[in-house]
Amino acid sequence: MAHVSPTRGDISTHPDAAEMRERYARVLGGRDVVLMDGPVFLLGLYCAASPWILHYNLSQPALAPHNLIMGVAIGLLALGFTAAPARMYGLSWAMCALGVWMIIAPWIVGTSPDTGVVLNNIIIGALAIVLGMMCALAAARSVPKP
Repeated sequence: MAHVSPTRGDISTHPDAAEMRERYARVLGGRDVVLMDGPVFLLGLYCAASPWILHYNLSQPALAPHNLIMGVAIGLLALGFTAAPARMYGLSWAMCALGVWMIIAPWIVGTSPDTGVVLNNIIIGALAIVLGMMCALAAARSVPKP
């Protein structure tokens, strides 16, 4: 009968320890900003729903589909950050561009926006810029030096 009792030894003597450490590091590599994926997705979700949450879909009918489309775009970026982080974190700067556009959109897309609409888009835009810069800086920091 085989000896299967649990032992509490040091795993460093295991013949595959180096390979297991390398595989673990490879799997976790490039995921320095994993905590950004959730907030970016939630920001996109709020941006898409904000015209109906704040009830300005009636006062600013052009901004309702605009915020819906921008929210979907931000949410898709977040899903891309999660699904293919090595390729998508290069697009973190696109998130900053979306944030800048969200800040100026009430005056370009809307007609005489009121304070609530302007503040909503400025807050969404500022958060998009901050989260995009955090993702971009973390991605730049994780690039291996030659």
